[in-house]
Amino acid sequence: MQNDLRIVFMGTPEFAVGVLKEMMGAGKNIVGVITAPDRPAGRGRKLMASAVKEYAVSQNLKVLQPTNLKDASFIKELKKLNANLQVVVAFRMLPKVVWQMPELGTFNLHASLLPQYRGAAPINWAIINNEEKTGVTTFFIDEKIDTGSIIANKEVTIEENETAETLHDKLMGKGSKLVLETLELIEKGKANPVPQPETSNLKEAPKLTPENTRIDWTKKGEEIDAFIRGLSPYPVAWTILHNNNEELKTKIYSASFERSEQNLKPGRILTSKKEVKVSCADGFIIINEIQLPGKRKMEISSLLNGYSFDEDSKLS
Repeated sequence: MQNDLRIVFMGTPEFAVGVLKEMMGAGKNIVGVITAPDRPAGRGRKLMASAVKEYAVSQNLKVLQPTNLKDASFIKELKKLNANLQVVVAFRMLPKVVWQMPELGTFNLHASLLPQYRGAAPINWAIINNEEKTGVTTFFIDEKIDTGSIIANKEVTIEENETAETLHDKLMGKGSKLVLETLELIEKGKANPVPQPETSNLKEAPKLTPENTRIDWTKKGEEIDAFIRGLSPYPVAWTILHNNNEELKTKIYSASFERSEQNLKPGRILTSKKEVKVSCADGFIIINEIQLPGKRKMEISSLLNGYSFDEDSKLS
């Protein structure tokens, strides 16, 4: 029965690779893979293939890398693959001419329990907002972003010290299984998509930018802790270190919260031989891993071996 499906897979990052591997392992008939063009990366600006392309090439799958998804030559190549279903995982917004093409439609795997956390960064924002649960959802694509009818979903618990990295891996595994279940429903003609519920209490998952990834030290410690975890290990929460008459853009990879009463201004740094802690609204954030400009990421104990903070040092 599964040989009746001719699938085009669309995706770019590591999250999508996990799903593609699961589909390959289950013997799905993947007739083509669409991914982002190679991009310059690293100090040498050498062209690098996407994670999906690297895996697809290793499996001898046909790969297309359009720069413009509406380009006539790409549309022609896509039609030639003669797919009757398209599966999308962490890819760009598709034009109607693409998502409407296959007979059985185009479905997307999204890393949240839709309709909550529509957008580019659902894994990060679920942690930042201190959610207790999230999940994965498959839905048929329509004209808007992440609004199509839901085919299936699975729930995942967010642990107390969850980071974007650990939640990413959990959701990738859960999402891979959900995609296989969704394919089975479609194969058997049992997919009964349901419109997303209307709700006024929607939480969004906008793209992460330098503006919305800066730490606000006036917030409560639990909020700052969740913010740091939700952005680790990428793109990483940042702050400005004011020290020794310098202003340094500094990344905080991991930290913990110590609740206590204190009357210091937010962002004030206190140091000991082994510890750096920063005042916030209801206590201190204890920094565990940090990265100064031009330096590697390091444990705070390693930083303290060769770096000193002045009496007035602070983070803002």
